[in-house]
Amino acid sequence: MTPKTPSESRTVMTDLVLPSETNPLNNLFGGELLARMDRAASISARRHSRRITVTASVNHVAFNSAVPLGSVVTVEASVSRAFNTSMEIFLDVWIEDRFTGERTKANEAIYTFVAVDDTGKPTEVPPLEPETELEKQRFAAALRRKQLSLVLAGKMKPADATELKALFTTS
Repeated sequence: MTPKTPSESRTVMTDLVLPSETNPLNNLFGGELLARMDRAASISARRHSRRITVTASVNHVAFNSAVPLGSVVTVEASVSRAFNTSMEIFLDVWIEDRFTGERTKANEAIYTFVAVDDTGKPTEVPPLEPETELEKQRFAAALRRKQLSLVLAGKMKPADATELKALFTTS
């Protein structure tokens, strides 16, 4: 398979926070933001794999800032690493000041998607070739996160988690 770059899967979704999407403090419901991130990540995974994709896990979510009513919210998603049939998607959430137009990073998340065929069976995805320094950092970190997840699930022996071990050993 021909490798792809993160920019080929990049998805940007911009929307307005409406009253029906807010909690009693007039901030966007966390679940609403999770749904927006899931949709953006799904599009990104599909663009990378050109397959049907399904959410396998939400690995990390950081609700760093409240997203107030009336905010313009932008969710940016791109594949940070492709494995055999799965892809890690890194998401950045930005809010735009309605008076100045200044963008502030409000939240971030990491989702894992699996590409499947028409019968729902996992299918191979193209490799990823990061280009920018940020893409390279996220690419390397994705393998450590995957190894940690496999070790914690009992699917990998700690001794085999070479990327994790490298964090704790000195040369």
